[in-house]
Amino acid sequence: MSLVIRMARAGTKKRPFYHIVVADSRSPRDGRFIERLGYFNPLLPKDKTERLHWDLEKAKAWMAKGAQPSDRVMRFLDAAGVMKRTARNNPEKAIPRKERKAKAEAAKTAADAATATAAAAAKAKAAGAAPAA
Repeated sequence: MSLVIRMARAGTKKRPFYHIVVADSRSPRDGRFIERLGYFNPLLPKDKTERLHWDLEKAKAWMAKGAQPSDRVMRFLDAAGVMKRTARNNPEKAIPRKERKAKAEAAKTAADAATATAAAAAKAKAAGAAPAA
């Protein structure tokens, strides 16, 4: 049983509210959980202390037992200074899709040209070595 510390959505339509829970990774997002660790209210301003409330000691204890935090929970742990979150970098995401396709095709044609040039050079070398022998 792999455990995960994640957020389960509560609240009404257009008014999200999340419970931070420890759950089996196979259980549904809003379904069965083992223990509730706290809550997160994204509608409150970031400077309010009531925006995020959870028991860090319980979270540390569950992580010691092998629970893996989700990406968003990892951000909360990083902000609290408990764990270090690795920075993600995807520069391809910022480029519009048409430009990415054009860039990929240009790289493919350049690779094909390089392969053809290398094959021609090998063929010429083999042809030049055969009469000398």
